[in-house]
Amino acid sequence: MIRIVEVGPRDGLQNEKSILSTEDKFHFISALTESGLKSIEVTSFVKAPAIPQMADAAELFGRVKSELSDKGISFPCLVPNLKGYETAKTLGVKEIALFTATSDSFTKKNINATVDESFERMKEVAEAARADKIMVRGYISTAFGCPYEGTIDVKKLISVTKRLFELGVYEVSVGDTIGVAIPMQVRSYLRALKSEFPVGKLAMHFHDTRGMALTNIYASLEEGITTFDSSAGGLGGCPYAKGATGNVATEDVWYLLNSQGLDTGIDIAKLAAASSFILEKLGRQTESKFLKAYLNTGKV
Repeated sequence: MIRIVEVGPRDGLQNEKSILSTEDKFHFISALTESGLKSIEVTSFVKAPAIPQMADAAELFGRVKSELSDKGISFPCLVPNLKGYETAKTLGVKEIALFTATSDSFTKKNINATVDESFERMKEVAEAARADKIMVRGYISTAFGCPYEGTIDVKKLISVTKRLFELGVYEVSVGDTIGVAIPMQVRSYLRALKSEFPVGKLAMHFHDTRGMALTNIYASLEEGITTFDSSAGGLGGCPYAKGATGNVATEDVWYLLNSQGLDTGIDIAKLAAASSFILEKLGRQTESKFLKAYLNTGKV
């Protein structure tokens, strides 16, 4: 079975100009839980001025915990530092995500720190999480290319991945933040990573900026990857990477996987309903080609 980590409520909404109500976000997450998804990233415990779309993180997660925690679904949250972690822990978050990148230029724009400095921040969070028996997932941005430094050497990616595993993360999500990766590069980098780390502990996070996300996912499947991040309706992007709009859409990933006879556990009609709801609230069209076709024809 292929595991899909739904990042729409966090990575998707954080880059939208519209700031939705907590009620709308909760309805979106609740609808996603009905679709069969088993891992839904809820929010990010960051400073409100930095990402105002996540200003209601405590209220939103509190409601998710009180009303949706009996569904057997993981609700991870991203935390940038120890303060964010303490808030998350107090609210009962059971899984957190930490993030860094391969590029100093990118992390300086993103979190005003170098990659090394980002690890200093993450180290204290990871140590606290281990003591509190909270699961930790790691994200690596700019794994294949950086908007400021260009193509990234795979040795940098391997080094950052190793450091994350040394912090105790159970999985590393390898991110094509600006959507520049191509299948040949994906295969090459994954083979290098697999020579150092168990393939079952690697996940892929593709953006579809240049229309290559699905072909890169197919290449990843051929290399043994079974966990992929995606965003309902194709929401999201990166505020620090100009033009990098659009995580790969969960609906498009589902269609690819389903066409290969691979099980995701997703009910596509219910997923489409969740995406349609949030897109209407945002007043925008979907980036998902499959979802557009499905909504127009009612057919898979």
